[in-house]
Amino acid sequence: MLQEIKFYSKMAWGIRQFLRTPPIGDPDAYVRECLASRDTNFLSLVERGIFNHSPSPYNEMFRLAGCTLGDLRNEVNRAGVEATLRRLREAGVYLTHDEFKAKSPIVRSGREIPSNDASFRNPQVANALSEGISSGSRSKGTRSARSIGRLLQREAHFKIRNREFDLGNRIRIELKPILPSGTGLGPGQRGHREGHPVEKWFAVGGGLRDSGHYRMVTHCLVRWTRLLGAPAQLPTYLAPNDFSLVAEYIARRKREGAPAAVHAFPSPAVRVAAAAVEHGIDISGTIFFVGGEALTDAKRATIELAGAEVYPFYPISEVGPVGSSCRQMNKGNCVHLFDDNVVAYVHRRRAALSDAHVNALQFTSLMPFCPHVLVNAEMDDAGVIGPATCDCSYTRLGLTRQVSEIFSFGKLTGQGMTLVGTDLLKILEEVLPAQLGGAPGDFQLVEREGAAQTEVTLRVNPRIQASPDKIRECFLRELKNFYGGSLASRMWTHANGVQIISGQPYATRTGKIHALHLLSPESQQSEVVNAS
Repeated sequence: MLQEIKFYSKMAWGIRQFLRTPPIGDPDAYVRECLASRDTNFLSLVERGIFNHSPSPYNEMFRLAGCTLGDLRNEVNRAGVEATLRRLREAGVYLTHDEFKAKSPIVRSGREIPSNDASFRNPQVANALSEGISSGSRSKGTRSARSIGRLLQREAHFKIRNREFDLGNRIRIELKPILPSGTGLGPGQRGHREGHPVEKWFAVGGGLRDSGHYRMVTHCLVRWTRLLGAPAQLPTYLAPNDFSLVAEYIARRKREGAPAAVHAFPSPAVRVAAAAVEHGIDISGTIFFVGGEALTDAKRATIELAGAEVYPFYPISEVGPVGSSCRQMNKGNCVHLFDDNVVAYVHRRRAALSDAHVNALQFTSLMPFCPHVLVNAEMDDAGVIGPATCDCSYTRLGLTRQVSEIFSFGKLTGQGMTLVGTDLLKILEEVLPAQLGGAPGDFQLVEREGAAQTEVTLRVNPRIQASPDKIRECFLRELKNFYGGSLASRMWTHANGVQIISGQPYATRTGKIHALHLLSPESQQSEVVNAS
């Protein structure tokens, strides 16, 4: 309780400081300057955050690779930052997602490098305004510092997007969760500064027993934001498994001459569109901006069936803003890569939870206010990087690369909730067999596209005698003990997002059975054979 009080008190202080800070005067010039300073920014960050910061495990990686700070400067000046990073990865300077999360030891050249969940925090933002915990877990998660610099950079990116989509002529609706996730609270603080204030906030609130204190703190922070001059909105709570209220509000405001731009995770956005189609509610012309999970072809098709448009953005709390789509990116799951904030490239490798090879995205921090100092770090996301061929606001600023076909291969991201694969394996292979009977291999979690949202299916060997309700209750209860699980349990319960199926687990073509099957829908169809 004391830790939560300190955490939210710091958040309140951070809101005050941010709202009193002048915005960046010229967002376009800011982005151009960051792009022109990529090499310099990288070298400065690495010098301060690694070579002059002894706790960083990267120090030992660079030593084992035989690379000094002088060597690094010379190589970046000669070959550029991306080519240098590729060579460093081959030499052992990289980080897997499990290593970053302290789920597995860091071993290079036969030596184990000590680390913990705080090893990669940026020492330059040690006194940040506030911290966020991705996925809003009650349990211990990866904290990401939120400094003034990071918030101002995000504000600059949003102002550019507002211009690209002419959002000044649309009302803004947020369909986001309440605390402990900050994704719904933040837009109320930022919206008026970005020139696009929030008119309505819809949220899944959970029950008073498990979420009552989160409701109370959310309401206190909204009212605090209002006292500081920002027109933040209190959340309107949705009834369980019912998104029609959002569709009705969009339709009413459209009839009044105010088309909407809705910010949401993809699965809730799809549920709104599906409710509109089912009940004959006209939301045509609405724009959905979605992020936090993959925007698949099935999700896009459902939203477009309602006459709406949908555009993805790509945030990672530990990395910062990775990319956002422009008006011309109206197909697939594609965004302009924010090369001003991060260096990204693809490394082809086998996914740990399957037999498939994936284009694993490698991320390297650039900016002095980044929450973590990362060099060739994986977040268990895959994609394809190439040139952006559109003529838009982003391209004209120099953001001329795109990342497409984005999906997560080592963590579950359904409905915007991020759960680490190794945590889920513990539940599936240890906890559930101990409580319900059976053995490892009897419980398999599959993430796939459903008719109206991403569905999480728990396949249970028919020899397990427990009822589906008991299995679901046990799974969701145990989920709360792990990183990201508290919020995921609440969101999935509300949207009926976990299905229990009695059946033999899926197997790959080689006959292997994985407790987690978290590849993209396209890969699922090609990889999985039902082992009947």
